[in-house]
Amino acid sequence: MKRFLTITFMAILFLAFSCKSDKEEPAEKTEVEVRQWKPEDTRPLAAVRVERGLTLKTNQATPGYVLFSPSEGTKTYLMDLDGNVVHVWKSELNSMLNGYLLENGHLIRLERDDDFPTFAFGGQAGYIREYDWDGNLLWDFKLANETELIHHDIEIMPNGNILAICYKARTPEESLEAGRNPENLLKGGLWIDKIIEIKPTKPNGGEVVWEWDIWDHLIQDFDASKNNYGVIKDNPRKININIISAEEGPLMNEEEIEQMKQMGNMTSNATVDNQHSDLTHVNSVSYNAELDQIVFSSPGFGEIYIIDHSVSTEEAKGPEGDLLYRWGNPQNYGRGTKEDQMLFGQHDVKFIPKGYLGEGHLIVFNNDIHNPNNKLPSLGAALQKAQSPDPQVAVGDFGNYSAVYEFVPPTNDNGSYSIPEEGPIGPSELVWEYMAPDKYSFYSPFISGAQRLKNGNTLITSGVTGRLFEVTPDKKIVWEYWNPYNDQYKLPDGSTSQPIGPFKYAQYRSTHFDLDYPAFQGKDLKPIDTQPEPFIFKMPPPPPMANASGQ
Repeated sequence: MKRFLTITFMAILFLAFSCKSDKEEPAEKTEVEVRQWKPEDTRPLAAVRVERGLTLKTNQATPGYVLFSPSEGTKTYLMDLDGNVVHVWKSELNSMLNGYLLENGHLIRLERDDDFPTFAFGGQAGYIREYDWDGNLLWDFKLANETELIHHDIEIMPNGNILAICYKARTPEESLEAGRNPENLLKGGLWIDKIIEIKPTKPNGGEVVWEWDIWDHLIQDFDASKNNYGVIKDNPRKININIISAEEGPLMNEEEIEQMKQMGNMTSNATVDNQHSDLTHVNSVSYNAELDQIVFSSPGFGEIYIIDHSVSTEEAKGPEGDLLYRWGNPQNYGRGTKEDQMLFGQHDVKFIPKGYLGEGHLIVFNNDIHNPNNKLPSLGAALQKAQSPDPQVAVGDFGNYSAVYEFVPPTNDNGSYSIPEEGPIGPSELVWEYMAPDKYSFYSPFISGAQRLKNGNTLITSGVTGRLFEVTPDKKIVWEYWNPYNDQYKLPDGSTSQPIGPFKYAQYRSTHFDLDYPAFQGKDLKPIDTQPEPFIFKMPPPPPMANASGQ
């Protein structure tokens, strides 16, 4: 998740208040006719006033429990399919980025350091912590300093080590030496991601035993005097340092940035100098143990990448560490046009596990698919036009939408990925896709995720609205739940823990566990006596109007 606005909108007032709710569990929904949208029809982008909690449960829903962490809070919830919380893990730090429940009942999750100096966009973490079932802290690892920060996602490996995404701050001088166009470089330099493997040292700390750095695999055709100069289209296994991230907006001045902070759209350490530093912004990582390969996602580039984990750290710095595969936006390697782009701001790419429908395939949440008929250029422009804490925007003005994709990277006879000499890297067709039948009712421009379940169903998290729903292979919704929680947790400086703006029920991701998951053996998973307090959005009054004299 990154700063999602590309145009500042100064007039919006984001205020909300919470109160208790005694709402009863709703009855099941019935099938309805697919809506036919007219250009003037509006949709609620933040969905802050929709019905919350369980809204659909059918006999086709996969029995089990769902793990999730509300955005502005410090808790991780385990919930049954009736919407009842059955277990809670608590901490003093923000935990929006969900967690990983191990078979032994331990929870490992990322938590947000409340005072790191450099990195100023959404998805920040800094801590990896492990808790036992009762919430006792077993392991505490921190990597949050002026030059490095772990963020967004981790992956638990079979050997107990942990893969993590880590920013590495590069100075303007280093960035220029790597061939970055100075016209697209600010004083804050660039933050380029690397993937690190951590061997835990309990109860505190850990050893980085392997790493792969994007910095070692850059190419550019801007400055022929630099070592990494080359022809972009002839080097698809390298990443062009002069890509302009789709998440970059127009440059803002100090006053505009300060107003964005006050509205919860930027972190408190954002500055005029670092507003375009977050170049690669990797937001998910997944590991395939059978292949010994890692896949990760860069949403601003509109691409996913696969790298080889079997090489050593030293080998990973050279040609052996170059990309094995990439997909989503062939413009980045000089072999396509806008019409060839497949991914837009995507999140949560992962390998489908062995034994599941589509095993070995890749599944990804495609967040921000562009509508070519838009009158407004971006989400930020749409929110600016709405000027409301409950933004309602006509689909004819801004009609972007989301989907979940399943696809198979093409391979050669020897099992290596097929990288053609010319043209885009495949595939050009999907194996499976979920998109709302009416297109526009399913839209989450950032965060979000998708998980293939053992029975072939897919759990989807539509992140910005906090909507969790399960679909069958034939795309029927069989379970639906809208996150009702927001604890309004603030950092010590009073700022929001993550820059979610008007999306008060934002939910980074959720994970389903079957009833027989080993962590649940011997556990009494009844609803806890006192259920968490729901957050109820109330529309604030409009700001006072100036009087006739202009005062």
